[in-house]
Amino acid sequence: MSTLFNRDIISIGDLSKDEIQAVLGQAAEFEQQLARGERATVGQTLLNRVLATVFYEPSTRTRLSFESAMNRLGGRVVSVAEAKTSSSAAKGETIYDSGRMLESYADVIVQRHPATGSARALADAAGVPVINAGDGTGEHPTQALLDLYTIQREGAEGGALRSLDGLHVAMVGDLKNGRTVHSLSKALSHWNVTLSYVAPPELAMPQDVVSFVQSRGATVHQTTDVTAALKTADIAYITRIQQERFPSVEEYLKLKGVYVISADVVARAKPGIAIMHPLPRVDEITTDVDTLPNAAYFRQARNGVFVRMALLAMVLGAV
Repeated sequence: MSTLFNRDIISIGDLSKDEIQAVLGQAAEFEQQLARGERATVGQTLLNRVLATVFYEPSTRTRLSFESAMNRLGGRVVSVAEAKTSSSAAKGETIYDSGRMLESYADVIVQRHPATGSARALADAAGVPVINAGDGTGEHPTQALLDLYTIQREGAEGGALRSLDGLHVAMVGDLKNGRTVHSLSKALSHWNVTLSYVAPPELAMPQDVVSFVQSRGATVHQTTDVTAALKTADIAYITRIQQERFPSVEEYLKLKGVYVISADVVARAKPGIAIMHPLPRVDEITTDVDTLPNAAYFRQARNGVFVRMALLAMVLGAV
């Protein structure tokens, strides 16, 4: 049985390198099984198990991919979208009380919440595994896992996942508020990687993340020059400027559109560079990139289903 059985997944730091690799390996196995048409077999994995998805912030990809993953595994889903206004939270119910209640209805809980630390608070209350689907500007561990899987798949040859050692990953955009880049940086630091952080000073990667990855041996470059960074990067991980994290519209507009990745920008980047984005995008990747073989972001979203299948099956002890 997996070492993740009955575990909460709150931070990517909750997982060792071996455990991360086990999740990615299981994701590849599920993807291959589905490609071979073994839906009936896969559909027995979590038969009669129940997932609760509770989202206090808007979500399309994360919520639907978790629900799709559970359905493909044969489980069932109970869901609260827009939980901030459509659940008892609107009446003042605490996260602690929500956790005690939800454990009666589901075998595993996936929560997204605007407050950093909220996932840990729910896990402390609930008697079933809790998976963090994003807590404010904190972390998004399952996004980091699917990002790692995508990086390996994009460089795959002959069906094998490529090694992460030696890769240069450039992260571009709102690195201050982007929980996806916080988690991905920490996950990548298990390997011998170079990380280029490309952001205006106001949106630079938090120093605690920089210090953490450097302490693990990662090479870090911080710059505002996206063109230079992409000339040597294997992966360009683009993020949107997050309007909802700014104190005012005026502050947001000062930085909106600071980096725009177009087909021309890709043409001047390192040949074969993969363009990733956790989505949704606003204006930071133009649509003329979509048809390029480098555009990995829609494949990235698809990969979320396989990775979340793996994680659900592992925390519920089915593999």
